[in-house]
Amino acid sequence: MASVIKWLARLIGGVIVLGLIGVALIYFLLSRSLPEYYKELAVDGLLAPVEIVRNNANIPHILGENDADSFYGLGYVHAQDRLWQMVISRRTVQGRLSEVFGRRTIEVDKALRRLDLYGAAQKSVSSQDIPTLEALEAYADGVNARLAEINEGALGRGAPEMFIFNNPISPWQPADSIAIIKLMGVQLSAHLHNEVLRARLSLALDDPARLNDIQPDDPGHAIAALPRYASLFPSLKGKNVFSVAKAEDVFSPFKTPAFAGASNAWAAAPSRSASGGTLLANDPHLGFSAPGVWYLARVQLESGGVIGGTIPGVPAIMTGRNDRLGWAITSSYLDDQDVFIEKLNPNNPSQYLTPEGYKPFVTERSIIRIKDENPVTLTRRWTENGPVLPGSFKNLADITPVGHVASVSWTILSPSDTTMSAAIGLMKSHTVDQAIVAGEEFVGPSQNLTVVGPSRIAMKVIGAMPNRSPESESKGRIPGRGWIAENRWNGMMPYASNPEFFNPEGGIIGNTNNKTTDKPFPDHVSFIWGDTQRVHRWERLMQGREVHTRDSFIEAQLDTVSFTARSLLPLVGADLWFTGESASEGTPERRRQKALELLSAWNGEMNEHLPEPLIYSAWLRALQERLIRDDLGPLANEFKHVKPIFIERVYRDIDGASIWCDIKQSLPVETCSDVARLALDDALIWLSERYGTSLESLRWGDAHQAIHAHQALGEVPVLRYFVNIRQSTSGGDNTLMRGRTSGTGKDPFNNVHGAGYRGVYDFADPDSSVFITATGQSGHFLSRYYDDLAQLWRRGEYVPMSLAPELARAAAVGVTVLTPKE
Repeated sequence: MASVIKWLARLIGGVIVLGLIGVALIYFLLSRSLPEYYKELAVDGLLAPVEIVRNNANIPHILGENDADSFYGLGYVHAQDRLWQMVISRRTVQGRLSEVFGRRTIEVDKALRRLDLYGAAQKSVSSQDIPTLEALEAYADGVNARLAEINEGALGRGAPEMFIFNNPISPWQPADSIAIIKLMGVQLSAHLHNEVLRARLSLALDDPARLNDIQPDDPGHAIAALPRYASLFPSLKGKNVFSVAKAEDVFSPFKTPAFAGASNAWAAAPSRSASGGTLLANDPHLGFSAPGVWYLARVQLESGGVIGGTIPGVPAIMTGRNDRLGWAITSSYLDDQDVFIEKLNPNNPSQYLTPEGYKPFVTERSIIRIKDENPVTLTRRWTENGPVLPGSFKNLADITPVGHVASVSWTILSPSDTTMSAAIGLMKSHTVDQAIVAGEEFVGPSQNLTVVGPSRIAMKVIGAMPNRSPESESKGRIPGRGWIAENRWNGMMPYASNPEFFNPEGGIIGNTNNKTTDKPFPDHVSFIWGDTQRVHRWERLMQGREVHTRDSFIEAQLDTVSFTARSLLPLVGADLWFTGESASEGTPERRRQKALELLSAWNGEMNEHLPEPLIYSAWLRALQERLIRDDLGPLANEFKHVKPIFIERVYRDIDGASIWCDIKQSLPVETCSDVARLALDDALIWLSERYGTSLESLRWGDAHQAIHAHQALGEVPVLRYFVNIRQSTSGGDNTLMRGRTSGTGKDPFNNVHGAGYRGVYDFADPDSSVFITATGQSGHFLSRYYDDLAQLWRRGEYVPMSLAPELARAAAVGVTVLTPKE
């Protein structure tokens, strides 16, 4: 027996030793790709030495003697820190994810291949101006220099993920950078989804007024009546069976409107600034990930230093400042997409109807290679309106009659896209006027560009705006008949027609994705906007001070008071506050009374440490579900987030909207007060099952966890604890410090979309400007810089934003010198 125990101990000891050796070997291989920041390296393609000084936040200050060498340095540092992210972004837009991840991403690849964004990017290279071409080529050379260094030095394939998903990396090309901007356009798009959803709702709802309830127009200028979708396609009349959309893969860039991009930006003129200089704040909102979308960098150009947020793969400071100008971006929600229903020739399905008669589709075969499987051949088709999309994409089959197909017109499909030239021109601008002129080359995704100089402020919508006919039958709000000339685009509107605001009288300018113009169609910009709520709180904060400071702008960026909660709770609970008989402890009635007591004393602050935000959020979510489920059936799944204007219309009974409160499938006639009470009980039951029965111990931050997940490894057992970043956060769907909730699953209030970058610039003292990102500079999960900025971001802290090289050198964590090879 003793010998058995002895041998068993030896066996267990041997397994442990082998395990430790295995772990050590894995760590060694993975750590080989950790960048070395202190070094001198001779590389091909440089004209003169480039010094890269990384300050104590690991932000590279790239000091080249000419523009080309500085862009070379930017490409090199992007590839040092974010190579995997760049490669996956490129594969996504190329429609080549399945080569790495297998069949799970085949639908994503098919959709991107049909759009052929990468082909459009390749064609767009020749449309760039000479400085931009030089920047693109130099940047690509810098990326490729890092790839050569990895190959020659056996540096762990450049990133840990490369060991798990081992595929060759092709050299970086100028078209790759243009394609990544187009990919951002996909991630920020919302209008195609909204058009299809509006058509589906039109088919499902008997009363057109109810469509205006659930898909309300933003407050403002009246909108002309649209035809019922069924009147355009009578064969769809009476259709009430709709497909249920599959959840998008984590690698899919196609987002629902709830996650189609948002942002805040505001500026103050010297007359409204305590320092006497202009002020600018910006926090673009995108989906959270680890690493994050943004990468901070400072680039020395011949025109001066530039610092701010970059996107790995793109050689430009997308939001930031130089010594004389600051610029900020917010999603404009310009309507840059239209879905067209194309009629097939019944005698020849290879043709479709145009205003001039039937014409053949332009077709092309494309081969998609799939890991460990046989390749798939895809036949792509184009009409004069744009690429043809399958019925499975965004539920297009639900609104496409038999004998028809759907196509899409979209500005980012342009084969002569000069957005990159606009971005390079913007970062070299030194005056507000120069920046606005540079914006004319911007095609998409459309943005509100807010710019400040030493004494002037301005905002301009940049991006190509489709020129639609005033006689368009759908006005871009629902899919139109593609063979009717009046429905088609007639090129683009002149840049001068894009809304602009210069030096407003009040000295404050800003945007929270709210409506920016009341121009009638077709100069309207959009019928759908990204915000009807945050703007009210922003106006209150901006008007509450005679003059502003950098700190007051920071305070506004971090504000967590919900205008939505303050405006809706008095309506929804109007007949419930302080009513009802006394109830015993532990009864549902008592819990309801306690919840109402807490909410009645709450100021609407979505603070992570409070219970009220969680009670409020659960109540409104349950309320909307009760209001819409019996009317919409499966279509109710499209509304995963509370629609404040819908709730307001119902509880103010605007145009008879209170009819939503009556549950059609029940015999009694329910009032809105009945539904509010029932929904509160639903919410309290859910809260007790999920978080316990003590209302006072609830904590919003337990439910509102910011989830920065690694795309490829975030779901892998054990490993996910190393690669994902999870934090308790304040804010909510409709606060200025926006923390958009997931809306689905067992944790519907997880924070998955928000400000991955924040910057505040004071031009009275530019070096006092500050910025922060949500994770860290490195994409290597073994690096100390993978998540070192995350806690600062969570606490609402910032790091300095200086163009001074000596300040970067004073606390440098690395100095790299790139020298030309002889």
